[in-house]
Amino acid sequence: MHKTATTLADGRELFYYDRTAGTVRDAVDERPLEPAASLSEIRLDPVLGEWVTVAAHRQQRTYHPPAGECPLCPSRDGRLSEVPAADYEVVVFENRFPSLAPDSAAHVAAHDDDPLHTLRPGNGRCEVVCFAPDHDASFADLDEPRARLVLDAWTDRTAELSALPDVRQVYCFENRGEEIGVTLAHPHGQIYAFPFVPSRTARMINRAEAHRASTGRNLFENLLAAERATPERLVLQGEHWSAFVPFAARWPYEVHLYPNRRVRDLTALDEAERAEFPSLYLDLLRRFDRLFPAPDGAAPNRTPYISAWHQAPKDGGDELALHLELFTIRRAPGKLKYLAGVESGLDAFVTDVSPEAAAERLRAAAPH
Repeated sequence: MHKTATTLADGRELFYYDRTAGTVRDAVDERPLEPAASLSEIRLDPVLGEWVTVAAHRQQRTYHPPAGECPLCPSRDGRLSEVPAADYEVVVFENRFPSLAPDSAAHVAAHDDDPLHTLRPGNGRCEVVCFAPDHDASFADLDEPRARLVLDAWTDRTAELSALPDVRQVYCFENRGEEIGVTLAHPHGQIYAFPFVPSRTARMINRAEAHRASTGRNLFENLLAAERATPERLVLQGEHWSAFVPFAARWPYEVHLYPNRRVRDLTALDEAERAEFPSLYLDLLRRFDRLFPAPDGAAPNRTPYISAWHQAPKDGGDELALHLELFTIRRAPGKLKYLAGVESGLDAFVTDVSPEAAAERLRAAAPH
C-alpha cells in the first residue's frame, strides 16, 4: 500500500491509497472554500446513561445531487469535487459536514456540573472513504486487490485516529442504498472517531466480562466455536474467517463475519487474515445482492445494507473480538423492515425471518 497525504482548500486532510509504490498524487484543490465550522456537541442522557451527538450544522450537507454533480467523483472535465485528482483507487478525507470534529471545543463549552444536563464538545473526527472512482459501482463490484486496499485503508485510519487524544473508539462502516438513508450514491463508507464509548460497545464489554467471570472463558471465542459447530446458521467458512447468521439475529438478513483468531481491532490482523478477507467479504456482499433479484432480471439488484466493523475501544474492552456485522432492512421483495413501536420505542426487536431460514437462503445465493 502506498499512501499520499494532502490537504483540501479549506484545510481538511485527504489521503490517497494506491497499490503501486511511488504513485504521484499532486493535484491541488482549486475550489474557493471557506473553512468548515463544526458546532458539534455531545449530551448525556441522564435516564439511559448514553451520549447523544447534536450536530445541527449537518442540515446543510449535500443531499442527493445529480450524478454529474457528485462530490465524491474525481475532479475532471472542468468540474471540481472533494477529490482533486482526475482518478484514484481509494481515497479518505475529512467530512466537510462532520458529526464530530476536532475543533468543536472552540465553539462549544463543556458543562459537567449538572448531572441532568451534562454537555461536552463533540471532539472527534468523521472521515469519508471512497471505494472507487466509478460513480455507478458498488463495493460488491470491486476486485479482490481493490477490496484489500480498502481493508488496508480502514486499518491505517484506525491506527491513526486511535492515537488522537480525545478519541475513545474508531468505527468503520458503510451505508448502502436510499432505503438506508444514504444521501450520496457514490460507493463510499465512513469512519467515526468517537470521544466516548458508544452504548452498544459498552454493553458488549459488560456481557463479555460477566461471561469471563462466570465461566472463565471468553464470550466471543465460545460463541464463534458454537456457531462453527452449528452448520444450520453457518454461511461461509474459510481458513481464517467464518460468517454466520447469529442465533438471535435482529434483522431479516444479518451476517456476522469473524476472524477465527480473536483480535481486538483491525490493526491486530495478520497477513494471512488480511489476504483471505476480500474473497469472503465480496462473496457475502454478492450473496446479499442475489437475495432479491431485480423484477425484470436485467439490472443488477442492489440490496440496501449496513456493514459495520465492531472494534474494541482504545482503552479497555480486552474481552471483545473484532468482527463485522452486515445486515439489510429488506425482508422481502418490495418490503422493508421498519423499526416501529417496539423496536424504536423499547429497543425490543421482532424479526420477520428465522435466522436458520435466512442462513439457508444466503447459502443458496452462491454464484452459479
